[in-house]
Amino acid sequence: MSGLDAEFFARPPRQVARDLIGCELLHEGVGGTIVETEAYEQDDPACHAFVGRTKRTDVLFGPPGLAYVYLCYGIHRMFNVVTDDDGTAAAVLVRALEPTRGIEAMRTRRGADRALGDLCSGPGKICEALAIELDQTRAPVIAAPFSISGRDPAADEPVVVAGPRIGITRGTELPWRYCLAGSAHLSRPAG
Repeated sequence: MSGLDAEFFARPPRQVARDLIGCELLHEGVGGTIVETEAYEQDDPACHAFVGRTKRTDVLFGPPGLAYVYLCYGIHRMFNVVTDDDGTAAAVLVRALEPTRGIEAMRTRRGADRALGDLCSGPGKICEALAIELDQTRAPVIAAPFSISGRDPAADEPVVVAGPRIGITRGTELPWRYCLAGSAHLSRPAG
């Protein structure tokens, strides 16, 4: 698998969100296969930039391929990748991974007794397991300490299921959540 380039992220977030399913996300060599994402667009009421450009949301306006890490409920860090054209606010939230690399490090960070399916089955869990911090907002996701690799070209095309996003109160009717069909590592069942 080869690393993705900035052009991959310079597309609408729904395309990027779907195409990230089956790719590998690593942070300092720890991570796994992306199995769940959500897309957020500037004119979407659930997007942080819906009300316009602020100091907090400035990163969402690009350039594409930057990390946007924010704190949810004052507790959980959430990892997003900025997408679309420079100047257009958009991002993809990585909601779940299937752990493949650095599993012992993940268990140390999240609790040694965690089942494999619980290590990265939610956006807050991903940041805890991979040690992604708030100060990594604006870091390019195509350069160290991050790495996002494309799907294995020899593997079958993943079956991706689209449905309503979860954990939000606005824009819930939009089917912009993308999941790997049959994955045991999702934050919630698909559908």
